[in-house]
Amino acid sequence: MSILKKLFKPKNSEESDKPGTTKAERGKYMPDISAPADERFTKHFILNGGKFLYCVNMEEIHESFDNILLENDWYEQDVYCLDDKLESLFGNYNLMYGTESESKFMLSTCENLIADDGSLLISSNQIKEKKLKELPQNFVIFATTSQIVNSIGEGLRGIKKKNTGYIPTNITTIKNFEPKEGPKDFMSYGSSAKNLYLLLLEDL
Repeated sequence: MSILKKLFKPKNSEESDKPGTTKAERGKYMPDISAPADERFTKHFILNGGKFLYCVNMEEIHESFDNILLENDWYEQDVYCLDDKLESLFGNYNLMYGTESESKFMLSTCENLIADDGSLLISSNQIKEKKLKELPQNFVIFATTSQIVNSIGEGLRGIKKKNTGYIPTNITTIKNFEPKEGPKDFMSYGSSAKNLYLLLLEDL
């Protein structure tokens, strides 16, 4: 079942899928830890203030990207990008790619999408040694559903496995996608809220 079907599945249907468990038994605010990782990530990400665009193919990715540019009037603007592959993938939009901190937005990938809290795990592979506050306020992240993991720990293990012989530095999370007050966890220390669009491609 696709992530959108699960996200918009009627509540009554969700409850009936769990034999022996009723809404009263679970409680209104009890987290559903049995929910699939992609469903948990989507709900937490949206609650964090992120803008979520689910796409089933690259045609929809480009359509959504075009809509983002149109909505924000970002055509023919400077874009902060450190990924040559992304520059090639999104090269037909009259954008000026570079590394100017005053760029309208940053176009990037990420390491993983964390289901437990709806955050994005990134590292020096995406942002070099820059601090988040040194990067543009607006982010457009291109990721795939296969990058969704349950926890930060699982993501860190995946980074180590993927980068044999070289462990990237500057590992952090982006969790707040609108200004918020309150304590931050260790992984998001020094982080700052970003206006973030997620282009999520179904690849499973």
